[in-house]
Amino acid sequence: MNRLFKILVSLLAFGLGTVRGSEQQVQDFALDDHMVYSVPVSVMRVTTISFPSPISAIDGALITADGKTPGLFQIAHTNGTAYLSIRALAKGAVTNLNIRWNDRTYVFELRESEQACYSLILRSEPDKSSAVSRPLTPNRLLGLLDKAKAFALLKQYHPEEVQDVDYTDSRAKPGVSNCGDYEIDLLEAFRFPTEDTLIFRLTVSNKGDKPLQHSPERLQVRVGDQVFTPSVADMPALIAPHGTVSGYIAVTGTPTGGRNDLSLKNDFSFVLARLDPKVEAAVRDFDALQTKGFEK
Repeated sequence: MNRLFKILVSLLAFGLGTVRGSEQQVQDFALDDHMVYSVPVSVMRVTTISFPSPISAIDGALITADGKTPGLFQIAHTNGTAYLSIRALAKGAVTNLNIRWNDRTYVFELRESEQACYSLILRSEPDKSSAVSRPLTPNRLLGLLDKAKAFALLKQYHPEEVQDVDYTDSRAKPGVSNCGDYEIDLLEAFRFPTEDTLIFRLTVSNKGDKPLQHSPERLQVRVGDQVFTPSVADMPALIAPHGTVSGYIAVTGTPTGGRNDLSLKNDFSFVLARLDPKVEAAVRDFDALQTKGFEK
């Protein structure tokens, strides 16, 4: 009963914390020749599909390369390169595209959409014979945080430990989320592909004259129209007036339990989950009633 009340109050105060959007502007996948990649393509935008190394062949229906031959999609590719670009030529257009790479065929379903994928990045398949499926436990998540914190040292002295980690350094020009009385700067970002986990190093600056209190575990990570909350957070919950704190948060998978496959090339923004004093007071009062009982 106590736990249920807290959940209901939190939902009323803050709303649902996660929303999954329909598209991602930048997608990052492992190559799999047994799946069909659905790629939204726009009439007004260009979508680029990138492979790890040069493509050997491309086959497609209703595809034109010169724009003069009738077709539903226009494709641009230079022999010997590892990428191709696509644009839709008609509303509601749908077709399939088969690409030969490394002696295998990879299948793409192209469909016209106003919400296009701008970049689809494909990575080599992991070695399935040697891969060992391990549950992503809280201890493993904390281990990933430790790797992110020690990334520079590991990269220098033990590069094999972080050879599969994607990394973006924004310290010279941080990504800024200006939220009025506070600001969040993105300094560094890491992606651990096996664990489908992104880790962000952030600083939060309180621009107001009052202390700022928030819930790090409910901080919102926004990319496009999607909202994620941390799987683990290491960040102070209280920020002094005109003070600045730094910390790390991790995002794993999607709210529905699937993979997010988010690329670090996306534009990320961050919003704190502010604590509502009235809600916190209501929770404390309810806890007191449960402990002491109702007076007669």
